[in-house]
Amino acid sequence: MSKPPSHALNDLSNTELKELVLGLLGEVAALKQIVAEQKQLIGEQRDEIARLKGLKGRPDIKASKPSGMERASQKKASWGGDGKRRGRGKKTLSRVMVEDRIIKAEGPVGSRFKGYEDFVIQDLVIQPAAIRLRRERWVTPDGRTVVAPLPDGIDGHFGPELRRFVLALYHQGQVTVARLVTLLAAIGIEISERQVVRSLINDQDRFIEEARAILRTGLTNAAWVTVDDTGARHKAVNGFCTQIGNDRFAFFATTGSKSRRNFLELLRAGHGDYVVNAEALAYMRNRSLAGPVIRMLAEAGDKRFADQAAWQAHLERLGITDLKVTPDPVLIATEGALWGSVKAHGLLPDTVIVSDDAGQFNVGRHGLCWIHSERLVHKLDTFCDLHRAAQQRQRHLIWDFYDDLKTYCRSPSRQRRAALRVRFDRIFKRRTGFATLDRLLARLHANKAELLMVLDRPEIPLHSNGSENDIRAVVTKRKISGGTRSDRGRDCRDAFLSLLKTCDRHDISFWDYLGARLAAAGAKAVPYLPQLVGQRCPAA
Repeated sequence: MSKPPSHALNDLSNTELKELVLGLLGEVAALKQIVAEQKQLIGEQRDEIARLKGLKGRPDIKASKPSGMERASQKKASWGGDGKRRGRGKKTLSRVMVEDRIIKAEGPVGSRFKGYEDFVIQDLVIQPAAIRLRRERWVTPDGRTVVAPLPDGIDGHFGPELRRFVLALYHQGQVTVARLVTLLAAIGIEISERQVVRSLINDQDRFIEEARAILRTGLTNAAWVTVDDTGARHKAVNGFCTQIGNDRFAFFATTGSKSRRNFLELLRAGHGDYVVNAEALAYMRNRSLAGPVIRMLAEAGDKRFADQAAWQAHLERLGITDLKVTPDPVLIATEGALWGSVKAHGLLPDTVIVSDDAGQFNVGRHGLCWIHSERLVHKLDTFCDLHRAAQQRQRHLIWDFYDDLKTYCRSPSRQRRAALRVRFDRIFKRRTGFATLDRLLARLHANKAELLMVLDRPEIPLHSNGSENDIRAVVTKRKISGGTRSDRGRDCRDAFLSLLKTCDRHDISFWDYLGARLAAAGAKAVPYLPQLVGQRCPAA
């Protein structure tokens, strides 16, 4: 309704004036409705932008929520009341500043503007950058030349972001060097394979030292660790990569052997000495070393030896290297001195080592993985219905027992512990009529103390799945890239894999970790990983 000129209002009757007012009130109401809709739309847009930026939105004052104390007393569950598992929730773009772009629409004449319909996309901008640093040079009165220092994070002719990109793709993305060079060339980076290899292995001592410190801290504080190994080629020779870790840290080391001596050397966590102490002598007795040899080692004046050469010379002076008996006295004495070094440095204090029953891992307090033990029964060859029935019956008994062990770990008690020990004997002393299965059960029963270690230490896991999962990264790398060619490359590969898996344990992005260590611009601060391991690792 159009508004008449002000000079004409005096000529209108009362009826016409009322009609005019009613029309104007209708227009005002319509305009208020449009304004309210626009306010609501703007508020929703602000909430969405805050959510995408990881910020808090407007408070919901209508919803009635319980107090913090009331919420704390409620049982937290990962399942909803309807029995369905709750979703993971939406991922927020906490790292990204959202850029608004207006997309205009062509509407017919008379159309009304109703705000915006948001559609969020994620994209990535990768482009090369070449920076010329013009460093001032000054000559002092005494003839010296002073040159401005390089900024933090500049090490060589490749910037921290490029080095972080290369390290992340190679170690976390499992990308080969050749494909890295091809990708970087496509982006516009002029770099050769040799330069990529140098960026992967040169000047990485701080990363290697941090990985070694992770192992030392973990072995000093851990109540338990799981271990595993797999094949790994080095210098065109077959070797082995050993994983040691728990739910707070992970460490990898590639060596040429998988013997018990090699494992004990790894447990020294970088220390190179040999120590003859009470723990070393006890180890030698448990390994059936001859009494006179133990007595010679115990009565000798020297108890600590700096390296292998000094230890070997000591054995030669005592005449132990000339003995040709079984077990080998040199091997057992050396293993004992390595174990003495582990204990002398405060490592593995009452720590349980959980393994898959590989002989080289049977040192100290040792527990066995139930998954590997049951797998022996599962993989047993059967030849008739009687054998298959006996096998399936035994597997059901073992898995039922395994479930009860998990229940015990959540709520241990003396009565339940005694009942489980009796039940273990009943299960593994059965005679099934299947001779091969009966021999296997007798073998598993002989490992009773190690399989039931969890009854005395309910905090340890019943399996070594953590190490099994970690070691798959080594298998993948072996299949993709083959082996390492230099000792430096081997050490860097093991160190970065240790750092990557430890970051995963603490919910730290490996990208953020690399940025913090390489001093990349705007990178988040990441604490020293051994410090985190020491704070959160379950005490032994």
